[in-house]
Amino acid sequence: MVAGPEGPAARERIHTTPGERWHAPGSPIHRVHGDASMYVGGIRALLLQSLHPLAMAGVDDFSDFRQDVWGRLARTSTFLADTTFGTVEHAERAVEIVRAVHRRISGTAPDGRPYRADDPHLLTWVHVAEVDSFLTAHQKFGARPLTDAECDTYVEQSSGVALRLGAEDVPTTRAGLAAALEAFRPELESTPAARDVARFLLRDAPLPWVAKPPYAVLCRGAVATLPRWAREPLRLKDSPRLDRTLGRAAGQASTRALRWLNDAQPAPTVTPHL
Repeated sequence: MVAGPEGPAARERIHTTPGERWHAPGSPIHRVHGDASMYVGGIRALLLQSLHPLAMAGVDDFSDFRQDVWGRLARTSTFLADTTFGTVEHAERAVEIVRAVHRRISGTAPDGRPYRADDPHLLTWVHVAEVDSFLTAHQKFGARPLTDAECDTYVEQSSGVALRLGAEDVPTTRAGLAAALEAFRPELESTPAARDVARFLLRDAPLPWVAKPPYAVLCRGAVATLPRWAREPLRLKDSPRLDRTLGRAAGQASTRALRWLNDAQPAPTVTPHL
């Protein structure tokens, strides 16, 4: 459902096309973006990103995620795969496609402020929230958590795509990532659009009934990893004890199950890093 109908073909193309890659096999960014904990990290990232009113205004005005949630997820997952595992040619093309889309998106937020999707400051916020979420989920639920030095390497490797997309002042260490997230806090707030996204993601996602229970477990793990200051603006309960017990157990159980399902799939023949 996440990869879309073209997922198998995209996976084959990305992993087997000969050519130079931005990142070597087994590097921290490969380990993080190739782990099942990304499902938890992705939900957390969307919740966190929604708290910036200008970033959320662009999503609310131009995104079709409510009508085409699986198509949007397929495009996002393919972009991440291209820029993490694909050839330099494929990665650069993926970045240019996103930059072209961003150049066409601008408008006025409900509070009267103008916004542009290619605003370097907003691009930095989206990147910071995303990388913090992916890394947090991996460190809590990943099969092989990174060392402190590997965490810094992951943040530095991730910065390359953000800079190519037009972000600025992008952190390159885990300490810098934490500082950047803290620096954005005065700009974050609760808005009707952000609360609507939280409801949609956590309660109203269009899923077949058989997928709803496991998806709810993933969501529980994602909410458990959110910063406590992010709960109230999204109208989410702040329950530290449940986060440490039920939330942690939910994240571990769901990622283990997804990892087992992924391992059961035949792997493509990966082209060596050149």
